Amino acid sequence: MDLLDELHHRILPGDGAMGTLLLERGVPLERCFEELCVSDSDRVRQIHEEYIAAGARVIETNSFGANAVRLSGYGLEARVSEINWSAAQLARDCAREKGVYVAGSVGPLGITAAQARDRGIDRAAVFNEQMGALLDGGAQIILLETFLDLDELLIALEVKHSLHHCPVICSLSSNAEGRLPGGMPLLDAFERLRAAHADVVGVNCVNGPQAMVQLFERLPMEGLVSAYPNAGYPQYHEGRFLYFSNPDYFAKAAVALARNGAGLIGGCCGTGPRHIAAVAEALKTCEPRSTIVQVTGLKPSESGVESASPTSPTSPTSPTSPAPEPSLLDLLEAGRTVIVTELDPPKTLDLTKFYEGAQALTQAGSDAITLADNSLAILRVSNLAVGAVLRERYGIRPLLHVSCRDRNVIGLQSELMGMHALGISHVLPLTGDPAKVGDHPGAKSVYDVTSVELLSIIGQLNAGLNASGKSIQRGAQLVAGCTFNPNARNLDAQVQRLERKIAAGARYVMTQPVFDVRLVEETARRTRGLGVPVFVGVWPLLNGRQSEFLHNEVPGIVIPEPVREFMRGSEGVEGREKGLQIAKDVCRSVLEHFPGVYLITPFLAYSTTVELTHFVRAGA
Repeated sequence: MDLLDELHHRILPGDGAMGTLLLERGVPLERCFEELCVSDSDRVRQIHEEYIAAGARVIETNSFGANAVRLSGYGLEARVSEINWSAAQLARDCAREKGVYVAGSVGPLGITAAQARDRGIDRAAVFNEQMGALLDGGAQIILLETFLDLDELLIALEVKHSLHHCPVICSLSSNAEGRLPGGMPLLDAFERLRAAHADVVGVNCVNGPQAMVQLFERLPMEGLVSAYPNAGYPQYHEGRFLYFSNPDYFAKAAVALARNGAGLIGGCCGTGPRHIAAVAEALKTCEPRSTIVQVTGLKPSESGVESASPTSPTSPTSPTSPAPEPSLLDLLEAGRTVIVTELDPPKTLDLTKFYEGAQALTQAGSDAITLADNSLAILRVSNLAVGAVLRERYGIRPLLHVSCRDRNVIGLQSELMGMHALGISHVLPLTGDPAKVGDHPGAKSVYDVTSVELLSIIGQLNAGLNASGKSIQRGAQLVAGCTFNPNARNLDAQVQRLERKIAAGARYVMTQPVFDVRLVEETARRTRGLGVPVFVGVWPLLNGRQSEFLHNEVPGIVIPEPVREFMRGSEGVEGREKGLQIAKDVCRSVLEHFPGVYLITPFLAYSTTVELTHFVRAGA
């Protein structure tokens, strides 16, 4: 029985990430991972063996980027055959007589069609060289994975067919809505791949477990389909991507994927042998789906988003352009309990609900609306533009996040000077989530500076100098804050970093959401004496699934097991009421220790935050 026969009769577990484990085990990020198949084969062999021991039935060769184009970045373009042949041999030796299939991993070339033309690169010839060596080395399957460009994938698929009759898996990376970066629907791409005789089609990378499950629930997955989700969203720390996903949570998602048509299920970025062991165990009771899933849309309750009643655009209030408005620090000095409320700019150009929400929150008692800067590297409307409208049209005080990810040091300063020109003073510098984890995974992260360095630059702008020391004629009037994560495993390190941020010029602190009263008390103890106000984040949960998603997939958020157990299975009105109950308990504790609070609106469900704002303003 070969792979395709097996997939018709049972669900098979694949393996997990290779690069994630190599990084965890000390391989520098700048190394060529694929070359390790030659120079440090025992390290790669150990990872293959761990995945096989965990229950993987298909393992991938460590050859994802081993094509001449990518290898040229390391000066290794002349070693394509050697590296790929070694990668296949290594995996084949590990799999021998264990009932495990070896898939030769082939990724995209990392250049556009136009760049290939300009550089005189024959893309088919590049794929031919890599796949030929993988097949010569013993690969039984070719896995074309993480492709964003369907045309490039079709070139690679045609090359594979010209070389060998072995099974081929074609795996694309799409956004959570099921579209490729160019806008093509995923199902249309699958149809073209099957017409070109792909044996298995699938999706990998970009999406975490929940988003991948929702994608499969939304689309009618026919035929043999693979699914390799990421572990969740990573945290970027000291040059590394760190994942903290729970294997049991990942395994539950694997079962849901199997029920919705996936026949080959493994893991992509952030997954390891523990994830695959949990998946292999969970899939033992799963059978291949015999019926085609019909196209269904997700109800608002299924996505963790409150439904909104139809509304008409609110007539804009009289535009206001006050002289320097009191800062949040001025309000605290005057004895006011300050409420800062986060309301993320929308992902679309329909801004009606956003502006309605901002007005409702302000009328309920919020002192500032804080606007994320493409959080989780997902494209949203410019927070500078939205913040300017809030201030000028509605008289609402905006607090803008500014991420170091998307702009170099010139662009960051231009953004900050633009804020000053528009009369916006409050800013929260962030390092930012890496671009590769968002909905434009081909985008490049900049990271010219860190958030601490950006705080220092803001200090210079306030002193009338830019980062290079040149005069800007007058000082800016920016009130900069910083972030703090009380959920971190190493709280001592977080406090030390917080002290550096304050030394660099942070004048207030905003924390990640806290769901535990005891952690509020510990945060108060650890931040006492820093000399700046702290706004503790409070997130009103909407349902049990949202609590599991946030805990397992979103970096920096930790929801204690008792809270998740309390929320588990709660949906709709019940889930919202339970989430509010937890949030109100946390708010009471926050106001016992801190002069204000930071309320985080979940997915534009502002009615929930409005109720919480009234609660806080009434004295909790």
